[in-house]
Amino acid sequence: MKNKLSTGGLVYSTEAGRMCPACRQPVAQCRCRQQQMTPAGDGVVRVLRETKGRGGKAVTLVKGLALDHADLTAMAKHLKAACGSGGTMKDGVIEVQGDHVERVMTALQAAGHVVKRAGG
Repeated sequence: MKNKLSTGGLVYSTEAGRMCPACRQPVAQCRCRQQQMTPAGDGVVRVLRETKGRGGKAVTLVKGLALDHADLTAMAKHLKAACGSGGTMKDGVIEVQGDHVERVMTALQAAGHVVKRAGG
């Protein structure tokens, strides 16, 4: 017997891949998650280098950008092109492969953001 509190529903489709259980759309087209992803921060973008959980490989993280999903995706693309490397965007955090903290900070400052280096 199913628990009455469980949301249930479709979580994976062979046609569309992973599905959002709340709106039952593919994750890439999910509207409810995009609304939740807009971070409410203090207006300061924090850039840090992290190696934890990545087999010793460095990744540059950008946190605190108060942009909607489409603008955040465009900013991730711009930063990856400026650094000449790959990366991704997960849960409102931009990840750029490699140690590119200075380049990312310069690109964000040129775009008019207040930037701080976080971490060591």
